[in-house]
Amino acid sequence: MSDIKMTEREVQQLVEGCLMANGCNHENAAALGRTIASAERDGSASHGLFRMPGYIASLRSGKVDGNAEPTVTRIAPSVIKVDGHRGYAPLALEKGREALIEAARENGIAAMALVNVHHFASLWVEVEPIAEAGLAAMAFTTYKPAVVPAGAKEPLFGTNPMCFGWPRGDRPPLVFDQASASMARGEVMIAARDGHAVPAGTGVDADGNPTTDAQKILDGGALLPFGGHKGSTIAMMIELLVAGLTGMDFSYEAQKNDNNDGGPPNGGEFMLAIDPNKFGDTEGWLDHSEAFLQRLAGMEGSHMPGNRRYANRAKSTVEGITVSEKVHASCIEFINTAS
Repeated sequence: MSDIKMTEREVQQLVEGCLMANGCNHENAAALGRTIASAERDGSASHGLFRMPGYIASLRSGKVDGNAEPTVTRIAPSVIKVDGHRGYAPLALEKGREALIEAARENGIAAMALVNVHHFASLWVEVEPIAEAGLAAMAFTTYKPAVVPAGAKEPLFGTNPMCFGWPRGDRPPLVFDQASASMARGEVMIAARDGHAVPAGTGVDADGNPTTDAQKILDGGALLPFGGHKGSTIAMMIELLVAGLTGMDFSYEAQKNDNNDGGPPNGGEFMLAIDPNKFGDTEGWLDHSEAFLQRLAGMEGSHMPGNRRYANRAKSTVEGITVSEKVHASCIEFINTAS
């Protein structure tokens, strides 16, 4: 099959159609549609329409409540709690965002705990709006065991992504989003689908042997943390921030409690928002940090996080979003086969 071109709005409408045909109300479907369309627009195919089978499976199995109404509670001056009530994470995040920003502006720093949500998306979609509002932000979440702790033989950690955003005034914010694993599991899945090898150090097979075969990593194998024990300790930290603080499942508990329908397990997310204007350098923090970022950008061979994503965004706006015809067809099938 060949590729087709779609607009961002067309991708969102396709997602909404799939989800609503399978038991999702419009509010939840629209929030998830915005998340998936943003991923496709910015070239993050592994977190876009590629994930629709998991979303639909979790609706059809009844694991996810497609009509969930998140509730937002300010449980302390600087702590926001959002209960997703077994719904997908995007709507819960959208509902809690303004409360988090408000608390950070009042107190200098604020945290948000999301509980009872099913998270299956990129974190940068969630952090970027907070950075655009002029705040620094961080986000962390877990999944099911997919990463072997340094020195161990079996997976215990999720891929445990982390995201950081820094405001840049009139410029698009600096945002990086990366897994604690050597490679995002979605990227490994795409490599397996397309028959591509993955770099050495990505993962191990079912016997614990290093492999570059993406399918062997998925079939009973596991990913490795980036940077050996350093990535392993970061993955551990994220487990504690996301599950230890909120009371939601650690990755190994999520594995035990999930129905394994292919969709995201029930879990939590932890976010921080920081107002730079409340940390003593109210007049100069932006110019000071910009001088540093410009120095970094001017170094030969340096990589500025987010630049590729922003370039893809600009290109997609003009040329449209390239979507696999096979992926598009599978989405239409989800609509046609809905009960």
